[in-house]
Formats: sequence, C-alpha cells, structure tokens
Amino acid sequence: MEKKYYVYILTNKPYGTLYVGVTSDLERRIQQHKNDLSGSFTERYGIHHLVYYGVYDDPSSAIQREKQLKWWHREWKLQLIEEQNPDWEDLSDVL
Repeated sequence: MEKKYYVYILTNKPYGTLYVGVTSDLERRIQQHKNDLSGSFTERYGIHHLVYYGVYDDPSSAIQREKQLKWWHREWKLQLIEEQNPDWEDLSDVL
C-alpha cells in the first residue's frame, strides 16, 4: 500500500480562524487537534473542525502545497473551502 500525505485546513467556525497543516496520518492528526494535543495555536482558538483536505503521493508535494496555502490571502483560502465544502461541514466525521 502506497503512503499518502495530506494538507488540511481546520477552523473553529465557518469563516473563523483558519489553520493549515500537513500530515501523513490525517485521522490521527485530526484527533490530536480535537483533543488539544497538537499545540497551543489550535488549542487557544478552539480550532477543531476539518473543512478541507488534499491528498498527495509524496511528502515534498504535500509540504510545498502547505507552504503555498499558508502564504495565500485569507480570501483565497475561504474560496478554496467554499468550492470543496460549501456548507463548512466537519469532514472528520467521514474519515
């Protein structure tokens, strides 16, 4: 089985604070965020809802995409989320 890598965006509410991350185990990483085990930023702002993720075959592509998204304007990130998840559903429920 080929390993997959994920770039993801979390929020605390629709149009709220956004967090962009990268991982090789999306389900485990989201659980860490939901249980406030992943770091002070997501814990401080209650960022627990997965609203976007992309899948990549190699880590360098995933890291490159994460860096790109982190530099994007907020409006671009909101548009990306809206295109993939217009209702801002917590996608971790379907992982």
